[in-house]
Order: sequence, then structure tokens, then C-alpha cells
Amino acid sequence: MAKSEHAVVLQQLEQAVASLGDYMDPFLIPEVGMNLVFAVAKAKEVQDVAGIAGRIVRLKGKVHPVGPVEFGASDHMARAVLTAMQFDPTIRSAANIRFSDTIVGILDELLFDICEFDRAREPPGIKTMDWGVATCCKEGVPDVIYDRGARGKEAMIRVFGEDPAIVTQKIIKVSVRIKDTHFD
Repeated sequence: MAKSEHAVVLQQLEQAVASLGDYMDPFLIPEVGMNLVFAVAKAKEVQDVAGIAGRIVRLKGKVHPVGPVEFGASDHMARAVLTAMQFDPTIRSAANIRFSDTIVGILDELLFDICEFDRAREPPGIKTMDWGVATCCKEGVPDVIYDRGARGKEAMIRVFGEDPAIVTQKIIKVSVRIKDTHFD
């Protein structure tokens, strides 16, 4: 009997989270925590997107998922991937990582397609992820979308891909590079 699409999404996401635990530099986890999400094909709402309940945090210098992988576990990153899917339905996964100019520079050196949006230009009454991601996807979904934050909002880098294994591979490539980088 074939597994349901929901079961496959959860299994692939769990494997990707395990890879992050093994290979990701915990420095990349933002202060607000990190989430990695994966949507079912044709997802339309947050409940169609799986993520890590409670996010991924840094604990004793290690990558630590707080809760299980489940559907509806992330609102913020789920909305980011749902917006990206409106422009390219094959882009079903995303994760947020710490922002720094150094990390953006590494992403650029790795030849990732990168787009920045400015929260100060966000129209009133629109959710940031909906507007910010859409602003960057008019000519296709880039590998990376970032913003420099705003009052009360941490600056953030978001990494996109077709599935969580691809997103994880991108993050691990950055992890390898930052181990040799000195931060101020």
C-alpha cells in the first residue's frame, strides 16, 4: 500500500531535520528560532504545510528541534512557502536562518539567486510574508529572500527549494563556509 502524501511529507521533513541536526552550524539559528516547512502539492492553507512544533533552537551549542514534525506547526514560514507556491508550485519547502551581511555574502558567493525586501515599504493591512515573498517572486522564486528587520522584528534570511532535502543542502553549504568565517 502506498503511503499518503501527508505521510511522505512528514517523513521527508523528519529526515531533513535530522540532517540539520547532524550538519548545520547552530550559529545559523536566529534568536526567534528556526523552522523548516514542507507543503503538500497544491497546498492552499497553513494546515497543508508541515513544520516543527515549537521550532528549532540552539541548545547547549547544538541544533535542537523543540517538538515533533506536524502539519500546521508554523504560521510564518508556512505563509512564506504558500506565497512562493503561487508563483511556482514546485517550490514547496522553506526555512528561516539568521541574518547577517556576512551570511548574505556567503550565499552570493555560492551563486544563489537572492532577493531583499524592505519591511518599511510594506503596505498597511498586508501580512509581511505574503507581501515580502510576493515582492521577490515576480520573475520566479529565488533561492533566498531576506529582510533587514524592523522595530521589534528580527532581520531574517529565508531559504526556498522544491523539498526539505534541497533546502537543507543549501543551509549545510552555508554552514561549511561559516565555520571558516569570523563574525564581529
